[in-house]
Amino acid sequence: MSNFGNLIMNENMKIFRRPRTWIMLSILALISLLMPILLNEGMGSSEVPYWQAAITTVQIVFFLNTIFCVVIAAEAVAGEFTWGTIKLLLIRPWSRSKILASKYLSVIGFSVLSTLLVVILATVMSYMLFSHSVTPDGSGASASHAFALWGYLYVDLFITLAIAFMVSSVFRSGALAIGLSLFIMFTQNLFSLIFNPVRYEWAKYVLFNNMDLSRYMDSAADYGLLGDGNAGMTLGFSIAVLAVYYVIFMLISWVVFNKRDVAG
Repeated sequence: MSNFGNLIMNENMKIFRRPRTWIMLSILALISLLMPILLNEGMGSSEVPYWQAAITTVQIVFFLNTIFCVVIAAEAVAGEFTWGTIKLLLIRPWSRSKILASKYLSVIGFSVLSTLLVVILATVMSYMLFSHSVTPDGSGASASHAFALWGYLYVDLFITLAIAFMVSSVFRSGALAIGLSLFIMFTQNLFSLIFNPVRYEWAKYVLFNNMDLSRYMDSAADYGLLGDGNAGMTLGFSIAVLAVYYVIFMLISWVVFNKRDVAG
């Protein structure tokens, strides 16, 4: 176990010794601090609850956070082949499964760190600038609402990282992994609209239709632009579908990485 811990530490060193990692984290921190200030200038602080400002800030910054995390995941495996260091890694007394697991856990660790950075800074700055009063009817944003939404955002990020990591492992191309992940991010809502479960029963099992779990926060929300609720889909159903896709992505990554010949 100690050897595996050293392996994870080694992978984290590869991530955090690069200047670009600190640049990405600095950008996330800067925007998380500046966005509440901009919202305060545009909306005022007297009536807007600080949790609402924090939610808005995180939602805006999280898109950039996902891109940065995808960059880390895309090069976790592909970078070793690009730099020619994969042979040096494999000749060490560690199994390929442990090597791949350490890389994946390091990617997840970075995503958790960057997400916490965004959430904490956005919440603190919003707390300093916006109202602490509760709306008379008790409605509006709250801590439970905020953390539930942020949890759903992270699930979306978690699955996107699994896709990027799989592509990185299978095709050994960081550029392809980044490009495909960004394509999924930009077209997710479009494909959900085209392959709508209201129109096609089988579309309930399409990955794109299950990644946005935040829609279940409002039971009365329509599905896409075609209405008719969530077409029989529930939060538990979407989590189960995502779990199946996740297992498939991880299995493909492990099988290909363990079977790949790197002699060339």
